[in-house]
Amino acid sequence: MPVHRTAARLLLAAGLAAAAALPAVAQQGQGQEWFVPGQGGNQSRPTQAPAQRPAQRPAQAQRPPAALPPGQQPPTAVIGIVDVPEIQRVSTAFNQVREEIEKRREKLNGDLQREQARWRDEQTALANQRASLPPDQLRQRERDLQDRITDSQRVFRERSRAIEQVAQQALVEIEQGLGQVIRQVAASRHVNMVLPRPLVIFNDPAFDLTEEVSTKFNQTLRSVTLPPESASGEATPQASSAPPARPAAPAPAAPRR
Repeated sequence: MPVHRTAARLLLAAGLAAAAALPAVAQQGQGQEWFVPGQGGNQSRPTQAPAQRPAQRPAQAQRPPAALPPGQQPPTAVIGIVDVPEIQRVSTAFNQVREEIEKRREKLNGDLQREQARWRDEQTALANQRASLPPDQLRQRERDLQDRITDSQRVFRERSRAIEQVAQQALVEIEQGLGQVIRQVAASRHVNMVLPRPLVIFNDPAFDLTEEVSTKFNQTLRSVTLPPESASGEATPQASSAPPARPAAPAPAAPRR
């Protein structure tokens, strides 16, 4: 039935979105795959609709470094290595966000499955009553059920979008905090270029800044404040097998004396 197929697609979309809720930061962006301390922010950022982006940083934080004059040799590269997935693995803020987003998605999927079961029960009840109900009443109940299903699907889509937006905003905050810590650690070591681990085949352990960055990042950002789910987002339209109540007929006017 079309209703069941639509609900199944919605459930599949929620599951796929859960798998991609918190992608690895910093090194998985397209294009440039290294980090230059002092270059104003991380080099990668999750794809996000303009309406969901947080307020921009001051202009001076976004200004790229000045280009070298023609003929001037660039400075000697002092390189550091950072393993971003390892930093995520031990980050209390990253794991807190991931667990909360997974919890919200599991709740969403559970509510959807219960709602689908109610739809099936109502459809079965209508099928059993088909022979005993007048055609007009049967069509009205079918329309009422379809309206409730449509409204319920809208609520689930809104809840899924809200969860995705919360996850993306939290990820942006984590990326910004991690970028600041990387710059601080790099500056303390006089490092002017930081490479992600996947780009490096071999390096001496002295080049690796991962442990120091991880420790400082956990001290700097221990958690991310996530907005609570709104009451409208948590509410699931309740389906009922009973037809909608009709307004009571007005009482007859008292006779005049």
